[in-house]
Amino acid sequence: MKVTHNNTENMNSEIRNQELVESARAIIATRFKQDYHHIGCALRTRSGQVFSAVHLEANVGRIAVCAEAVTIGMAAAAGDTEIETIVAVDYRGNIVSPCGMCRELISDYADDCMVIVSEDVIVPILELLPRKYTRQE
Repeated sequence: MKVTHNNTENMNSEIRNQELVESARAIIATRFKQDYHHIGCALRTRSGQVFSAVHLEANVGRIAVCAEAVTIGMAAAAGDTEIETIVAVDYRGNIVSPCGMCRELISDYADDCMVIVSEDVIVPILELLPRKYTRQE
């Protein structure tokens, strides 16, 4: 009985993760604009709410803002930053791994967050960021 429950739970998790990937693909498909938006992101919080956004490109590359940061900001503005799972995709819909700065940001908000890094690989954020920097208090 328990094995069946776990299989059902795993299947539900896979479906929810695929839906999250599709949310990221939908936002970039809708909002793609050459030289402005070419990455989409979606995250799901522990409450089940899904947020999605695109990255912001700038003429000066150093001031571009990643889609993960924009999406986390949207969740923060809504008061819901307990991130469960996050994924980013490029404008073609391919899943992309978060950059180093985004790994830091994601782990600052949810050090137990899961990150979808490919169609069949989901890892804890701290696996992508060993020996994470922390403030000394």
